[in-house]
Amino acid sequence: MIPFTISRIKTYFCGHNIRYMTLLLMAAGRGSRYGKLKQFDGLGPKDEFLMEFSIYDALEHGFNHIVVITQKDNVDYLKDYLTPKLPKDVKIDVLSQELTDLPEGTGYKGERSKPWGTAHAVWTARHVIKTPFAIINADDYYGKGAYRNASNFIKTRDNKDEYALVAYTLEDTLSEYGSVSRGVCKRDGNKLHSVVERTKIQKANGGLIDTDSGIEFTGDELVSMNFWVCNPSIFDHIEQDIRIFLENEDNIAGGEVYIPFVIQKMLEQNKVNVAVIPSDSKWFGITYADDKEKAMKELLDMTNTGAYSSPLWPN
Repeated sequence: MIPFTISRIKTYFCGHNIRYMTLLLMAAGRGSRYGKLKQFDGLGPKDEFLMEFSIYDALEHGFNHIVVITQKDNVDYLKDYLTPKLPKDVKIDVLSQELTDLPEGTGYKGERSKPWGTAHAVWTARHVIKTPFAIINADDYYGKGAYRNASNFIKTRDNKDEYALVAYTLEDTLSEYGSVSRGVCKRDGNKLHSVVERTKIQKANGGLIDTDSGIEFTGDELVSMNFWVCNPSIFDHIEQDIRIFLENEDNIAGGEVYIPFVIQKMLEQNKVNVAVIPSDSKWFGITYADDKEKAMKELLDMTNTGAYSSPLWPN
């Protein structure tokens, strides 16, 4: 493993202006199937959070601005926890996803407890992200190759309408302990055409099936694990979709605005082109409590083989 040092954290140039390359981590979920806040479960050999490995891998590949979206009660804790670990030249923002943070002139009536969804989580960062950025789930492990490929895409694109999806093979994203929800990609070559959400994919009779729709899969299909590469142009589109969402009172109690749906709409309106980038990495997550042991073993094995140091961060 190449030693992790501050000198490896680089900004990159567009013309003569130094730009941030940002990683946005969504960590505001409630962990209903897992049973607790899995974003803050110590899974690493030294009790590191899973998101720490994502941040580490991103910094190795040139990202230099970390944005974490979390619940209000966790903002101070997470900022105090992460800031001392990161190199001094890495910018960090920890933001709260608030129910009251809505487009000007909008609002809602009735009761609401859970967040407004992943698109709203991304929109929370509109005031601190001004350059291209990647979006991930804080409770997933994406692998070093995914950040390398995302970084290379950002560095070689200067068009605000060029987005990307870092995609994984369906067979490699399943859980042994229950069904999973996956966005199955439809492509025209390496260009994304659509992402179709299948909500209950599981192994059955030697194959894979979405029990909701009855559709069978080979396992070789590419799926979205919510690793997107976007430009700040997305914030205006999210705001428009939030406004439309709030006009329907039926959405208030439990509906959500999802980032894949926003990008799908942008595709349909020819507002963006979305490249499908192979992850060149393994993925694992902790959808269910029983996934924890497997995740801990994976992190320990990678540490023992030198992919990560232990402790993860230098003193």
